[in-house]
Amino acid sequence: MHRERMSGVDRAWLRMDSPRNPMAIVGLFSFAEPLAFDQLSRLFAQRLLRFERFRQRVEEDLAGHWWVDDPSFRLSNHLKRVRLPDTGETALRGYLDRMVAQPLDFSRPLWEMHFVERPRTPPALAIRIHHCIADGVALVRVMLALAADDAAPPRRRRRARAAADDSSAWQPWLDAAAGAARSSLWLGGEVWAESRRTLEAPGHALDLAQAGTRVVADAVQILAMRSDTPTSLKGELCGTKAFAWNDPLPLDEMKPVCRALGASLNDVVLACVTGALRRYLLNRGDALAPDAEFRAMVPVNLRAADAEPSLGNCFGLAPLVLPIGIESPIERVHEIRARMRELRGGFQPALAFLLLAVLGPLPAGLQTVVLEYLAGKASAVMTNLPGPKAPVQLAGARVARMLFWVPQSGDIGVGIAILSYAGAVQFSIRADTALCPDPQTIVDGFAPEFERLVLTLAMLPNGVLAGEPPAPGEVECMLGLQWA
Repeated sequence: MHRERMSGVDRAWLRMDSPRNPMAIVGLFSFAEPLAFDQLSRLFAQRLLRFERFRQRVEEDLAGHWWVDDPSFRLSNHLKRVRLPDTGETALRGYLDRMVAQPLDFSRPLWEMHFVERPRTPPALAIRIHHCIADGVALVRVMLALAADDAAPPRRRRRARAAADDSSAWQPWLDAAAGAARSSLWLGGEVWAESRRTLEAPGHALDLAQAGTRVVADAVQILAMRSDTPTSLKGELCGTKAFAWNDPLPLDEMKPVCRALGASLNDVVLACVTGALRRYLLNRGDALAPDAEFRAMVPVNLRAADAEPSLGNCFGLAPLVLPIGIESPIERVHEIRARMRELRGGFQPALAFLLLAVLGPLPAGLQTVVLEYLAGKASAVMTNLPGPKAPVQLAGARVARMLFWVPQSGDIGVGIAILSYAGAVQFSIRADTALCPDPQTIVDGFAPEFERLVLTLAMLPNGVLAGEPPAPGEVECMLGLQWA
């Protein structure tokens, strides 16, 4: 029987599992056309099960945690068929809520997919995979490998790397540096790309001594991080999750706004997220001072963009502080752009990856203390994943909508997901109902915030945005606007 030691990082995610925050990544594919269950089942048997993690369960002994082939594995235990009597999106959200409320069976491989059929409506595929198997970027790549016309068998992960994760605390740093992300559009790429250039060619931006100083400064910043502004989205969790999503926003509508503001797509998307959170909190009665902040821990991919699909966790975390105290949509964009510039070139994602690798082999109690201390400094986990630019097909059926949510740790009760797919941006939320009983209210505020930004921009005289960003209140004063 094949047996492989679990890496320190994967083990850390396994032990973060708790009743109030199960460590499962959740996904939802909605199809645009009919799809036969038997056809999907054959595809998974041929392609998904090539990835050995989907056939392995987790075992623990005195030496640690291991991936072990499940001798009683049956695909039917993990790929299930469900029929809902209602065709609406509300019924689908409710089923997703109920699905994640049931704990995964740790005596089997830690994943399941539900083929959800509805009357007179194309099916959907609800996905739940424990974080110890893979991170969000890995799962997107695996699903794309399933969708490919001739998916090639993935390379077997090097066992030497898995052993090195436990034998050397510095090996994860070297692996992360060597496999850094190359994307420049989404947050992970923007934060990590500059760090990677510094590691590969220190003369590009900093000399080696300056890079070392930045590493030390980032480590101190992580350990000395202060809590963000207390709001009604922080508090004690009940463990019941609710999901919400909206209609995607076309990228073609957002790009002209980015050009007019001299901002990236990421800056504009994050400004809209910030505005939606601000409006939600104000409507709930939260008092937000102008300097109020909402910190989100953002996973940053550390893989090479051209790496073959493989499972496991290879990402760090960057703390992004959203300026929820700023009223003006345009000022929010400029402030977020400035904060993104501060994050670029930092080593916090790689340091966070290293921290997980070090904590994995240590006693579970020590890991819990450290991670819950860090989780207490944030209000949300926010993912920003680049999906396929064109629609994909799975078992011959076109995927109309693609959604992913990552879990939260400690007492973080809100997960915000941004995913690009087929020329549009999809915004969705997973929230603990004790803190946010109706996350759909936040999601529904995303498009109106973009519309406010467009309206403000359209009313400005020509040339106003040329040069320096506007001073606080300048744009609204000029136009006589008052935003909530």
